[in-house]
Amino acid sequence: MAGRQRSGGKGGSRSSTPKYPRGARVGATLREIIADELVRIDDERLLLVSITGIDVDPELNRAFVYFDSLEGEEGDEAIVEALGDHRIRLQKSIARQIRAKKTPILDFRPDLVIRSAERIDEILRSDRDRIDRTIAESAPDTGD
Repeated sequence: MAGRQRSGGKGGSRSSTPKYPRGARVGATLREIIADELVRIDDERLLLVSITGIDVDPELNRAFVYFDSLEGEEGDEAIVEALGDHRIRLQKSIARQIRAKKTPILDFRPDLVIRSAERIDEILRSDRDRIDRTIAESAPDTGD
C-alpha cells in the first residue's frame, strides 16, 4: 500500500471526521459527562434538572453550563446552589474522563433561550385559541 495517500490538511485528517470547533466538541463531551454524573448525585434539588447546553471559552478556562427544570424560574436559585455544592465532584468526574491539560471551571446558569421559546409558544397558542373562538362565535348557527 505504498501508493496510498493521506487526505490533505494538517496531520492527515480524515475527510469523514466532522469539522466542529474545539469548544463545541469539548462542550458536547462535558454535557454528556455532567448529565451522567447528575444521575448519580443523590440530591433532591437536582431531580428535575436537565443540562441543555454548554459554552466553553476558547482557552478552556470556563464552561457555562445551561440547565432547565420543570420547576421553572422559581427553582433556579436552589438549583444553582445545588450545582455549586456539587461543582468539585462534577469537575473531578470531567478530569477523569477527558484528556486535557486543564478542566474548565463550571459556571451554572438557567437556559433563558428555552424559556423564551416556551413563552413565545404559549403566546402563539393563546392567540390561536382566541382566533378560533372568534371564528366560532361569528359563524352562523345552522341549527341542525
